[in-house]
Amino acid sequence: MRFLVEPAFVLHARPWRESSLLVDVLSEQHGRIGLIARGICGPKRQHMRAALQPLQHIRLDATLRGELAQLRAVEALDTAPRLTGTAMLAGFYLNELVLRLTPRLDPLPLLYAAYERTRACFGRNESLAWTLRRFERDLLDALGVGFPLHHDGEGEPVDPNARYRLEPEYGPRRSLGNDRHVRDMMATGSALLALASDRMPVPDDLASLRLPMRMVLAYHLGAYGLKSWEVSSDLGRLERKP
Repeated sequence: MRFLVEPAFVLHARPWRESSLLVDVLSEQHGRIGLIARGICGPKRQHMRAALQPLQHIRLDATLRGELAQLRAVEALDTAPRLTGTAMLAGFYLNELVLRLTPRLDPLPLLYAAYERTRACFGRNESLAWTLRRFERDLLDALGVGFPLHHDGEGEPVDPNARYRLEPEYGPRRSLGNDRHVRDMMATGSALLALASDRMPVPDDLASLRLPMRMVLAYHLGAYGLKSWEVSSDLGRLERKP
């Protein structure tokens, strides 16, 4: 299989042998593609190596042989957002989610569009918390494992004044308990309705989405969590980014 002038976003690149890179990209037409970029670390190919930085939007030519494709040509389509601090961690988290949860060569046009929107939000310095919650929602939907947020697993409308657990195989489940610790692990109904309507909730409601969404993602990740969770055991720092 050949990929010709295929638009893609770079997810990850790591050294391979003496002068090459192993690269993962999210492509528009073919989903995630694993690439071998041979001899790219030499001085004559610095422009190609510069185009293979995480979050970079590129256009590539490659030939698939086995599990990995041989990169033939690549060019940057724009300048990747320059992220620092918690925004850099958010970018790492974004790419790691895609790497861990998407199979190779499975076209996911909705995910590609969601990634493009999220990257643009990074460039505009928008709320990191809201940007990530929207992407998590869109990622689950694109993979076919999302669930409605307007109503609970029994089909009852979500009550904006209640709190809900998010269960991966069920959806929102209303909490009837009053234990504060338990309630802090649940999303407010108003936050779920705002997320369903793509409308940023007030700060307290927005913060209530982080842990429930993380638990849903952890279910689909299986036994191993994310390195970005290890780097920052409390991703609540992202919630405080204006």
